[in-house]
Parts: sequence; structure tokens; C-alpha cells
Amino acid sequence: MSTQINLLPWREELRQEQKKEFAVMTFLTVLLAAAIVGLIHIQMGAKIDYQLSRNKFVSNEITRLDKQIEEIKDLRKVRRSLLERMEVIQDLQGSRPSIVHLFTEIVGTVPNGVYLESLAQNGGNLLMKGQAESNARVSTYMRNLSDSEWLKDPNLTVIEIEDKKVNRVSSFTLTVKQTAPNASEEEGNSDGGLQ
Repeated sequence: MSTQINLLPWREELRQEQKKEFAVMTFLTVLLAAAIVGLIHIQMGAKIDYQLSRNKFVSNEITRLDKQIEEIKDLRKVRRSLLERMEVIQDLQGSRPSIVHLFTEIVGTVPNGVYLESLAQNGGNLLMKGQAESNARVSTYMRNLSDSEWLKDPNLTVIEIEDKKVNRVSSFTLTVKQTAPNASEEEGNSDGGLQ
């Protein structure tokens, strides 16, 4: 007797079982892939949100720093203005004694017989108009101005002789530069404060 074994149903069942396993594995793989893609998407979204928040923080800081830069520029303008004012005040304080020295030198250099009628200052130059009893007195006055420490370079521009009834009078106009002892050329031309 020969036994016959039918293997077809068993193979068919094995095939069906493998198909089910394949379908389950495919489903689980797709589900796992979808979960991985979802996690990557969530992680990338979180990183993008984090980067956007960092970008917003940086842009806010840039805006704040721009405001500070504007404030610094304004403060520099104010500082420059204050420094200019301080320089003007220092120049005025420095020139205060020079007016005293100027008048002292003018009084000290005028010889007897010379009379000043007007004195005008234009920058560091003085314009003097006056009268003298003779031309020699004007020459003496100019020598005295040349020897002064606070005045230099006298220049006679006009001299006129007027005959008056009793004696002759010389009217003169001269210019002289105001300076200071041991002053540089630039300081010597500065305004001495006489207006």
C-alpha cells in the first residue's frame, strides 16, 4: 500500500501564511517609515522654530544696537559741541590777561607829546589814530612799539602835518600786530579780546 501525501494544501497554507506575514511586515514597515518621517518632520519643525526664534532675537538685538548707535552718534555730536564750547571758553580765559597787557603796553609805549584818538582791533591787528607834536615823536612811538613784547611790526600808513596857530601837529595812522611773549606765529595773530 502506498500512502499518498498531498502536500498541496500545506504549501498553499504556507504560501497564504507568508503572504499574510509579508502584508503585515509591509504594513509595519510603512507604518515605521511614516513614524520616522513624522518624527523627522516634527524635529525639523522644532529646529526651524528654534532658528526662527534665534533670528528674531538677533534682529531685535540688531534693532536695539542700531538705536544705541544712533544715541552714540547723538552723544558724539553733543560731545563735539561741548568740546568746541570748552575751547572757546579756554581761548577767552586765555585771552583775558592779554587785553590787560595790551592796554598796559599801549600806555607804556606812548611817549610824551603823542596822543591817541582812536584804537580799533581787527583780529590780531590794531589800528591806531592819533596826533603828535612832531614826526620825531611818531618815530619814537614806533620804536617803542617795536621793542614791546606784546606788540610787533608797527607800520605807519598815514602822517599829515597840520599847521595850527601856535605849533604844528602831525596826525598819524599806524597799524601794529598784537602778540604775546614767546608766542608762535599762529598765536600771535589770535584775537586779544579787544572789541
